[in-house]
Amino acid sequence: MLFNSPEFILGYLPLTLGGFFLAGRLYGTRAALAWLLVADLVFYGWWNPRYLPLLVGSVTVNYGLGRHIHRLTRASRTRAARGWLISGVSFNLGVLGWFKYADFLLHAAAPQAPALGIVLPLAISFFTFQQIMFLVDIFRAGVGRAGVGRAGMDREGAGPVGAEPASRPAVSALSYAAFVCFFPHLIAGPIVRPADILPQLEASRLARPVAANLAAGLTIFLLGLGKKLVLADTFGSFADTGFAAASHGTVLTLIEAWYAVLAYALQIYFDFSGYSDMAIGLARMANVRFPLNFDSPYKARDIADFWRRWHISLSRFLRDYLYIPLGGNRQGEVRRGVNLMLTMLLGGLWHGAAWTFIAWGGLHGLYLIVHRLWAGMGGRLGLRLPGPLAQALTLLAVVVAWVPFRADGVAATIGMLRGMAGLNGFALPRMIVGAWPALAEIARPVPVLLSLGDAHTLSLPEVSACLLLGWLIVLTLPHVHELSERARGWALTAGLAFTAQALFFAPYAAPFLYFRF
Repeated sequence: MLFNSPEFILGYLPLTLGGFFLAGRLYGTRAALAWLLVADLVFYGWWNPRYLPLLVGSVTVNYGLGRHIHRLTRASRTRAARGWLISGVSFNLGVLGWFKYADFLLHAAAPQAPALGIVLPLAISFFTFQQIMFLVDIFRAGVGRAGVGRAGMDREGAGPVGAEPASRPAVSALSYAAFVCFFPHLIAGPIVRPADILPQLEASRLARPVAANLAAGLTIFLLGLGKKLVLADTFGSFADTGFAAASHGTVLTLIEAWYAVLAYALQIYFDFSGYSDMAIGLARMANVRFPLNFDSPYKARDIADFWRRWHISLSRFLRDYLYIPLGGNRQGEVRRGVNLMLTMLLGGLWHGAAWTFIAWGGLHGLYLIVHRLWAGMGGRLGLRLPGPLAQALTLLAVVVAWVPFRADGVAATIGMLRGMAGLNGFALPRMIVGAWPALAEIARPVPVLLSLGDAHTLSLPEVSACLLLGWLIVLTLPHVHELSERARGWALTAGLAFTAQALFFAPYAAPFLYFRF
């Protein structure tokens, strides 16, 4: 079930929240959590009920492992606890690896082998990482390497400031299952720390409706819905045309290639930003506060800052549970570079079992290494790029890296990059060249740009205007959580008609991009 579908908004959501608050009023918090868990399983099973046993089994096994690790650490049997932790992490990665990477590894080793035909279960990457975090935090807390309790919120909807990994090993099975399966974050995150959410789910006043939370949550949800339906899906139609042409071997000229990539950069921005806002809004309506997961990343002035702003929960997971355990920056510059590259390669592979995702991760690993070298050299020599130039270079690097992330294969990636480099020439519609004859000196006039929007119309001005508006929004305006309540209300009023039209009259509900990961 999609957050952006009428069935969810008009059916599932009011029934789930209504039953949650009614159960809480009549029977208490545990009854409300039980209702919520049933609703979570319905939400997941809506996609394909046959994979419900996988989710339930994963939750059951990990809860049992967590309890056992907790008992061992309390008995000071650290070595045994570490062994069970390794077994638990291996179990989770093994299940994830089978469903997500078995076909990829098979074809990497034997390209002619027939496909195994394994269907990737929805959300397996997210609920697997969520539970690995749970096991590791229980172990760390037990051996005294994690903080206890919850840090304060840095702002509305934002996560803990400087909080160390913490755990709540004495949690009930019901609370743990409700945490993992909580529908606002089950499918595509955020990947939230157990210690940040479990205490909220166990609060005595959890299932009592709070008008302020309902109003704020609904506003944030609807603003995110507008980002998805009005902005992301519009730019997606432009991007899909260009990337589909590249995947079929069409030669893209400079304008077509750049417009497709710039449109995709906006599509994934608004798609994931919209999803993150909707998840925060949904949780808020149920009196749960999620951490901020998206903080205007295209405003970043270096690549490290980009990763502090883009998919914040995944970035923190990779830092705390992969980069730092690998050694982080504690063993010299060379080892730091190796750790950065390994972390980003695995982060790329997490997004999908394809060489293009590995290339995307490798590019970002290279960017981070170059950033570290430049920061070190610049600090010694007193060199520093002007802010606007640093932001422009960072954005250019990110946009170029989106090419392998989006392209259907290596050949399509190369074709798109060739077009962006101008190696396939520069073409413009004949009508535009006719209006400005001087353009004929640099551009080849063609009837239409076949790989840009609708080939039956003069689409270049329309796409140009949309792209300009989109980039002005992401580069100049604050994000939803920086707006005052009054500003949110104005923004909601301005876009509500477009959102409603897209919701009820679109031919189908386009899934969020991160659902495929």
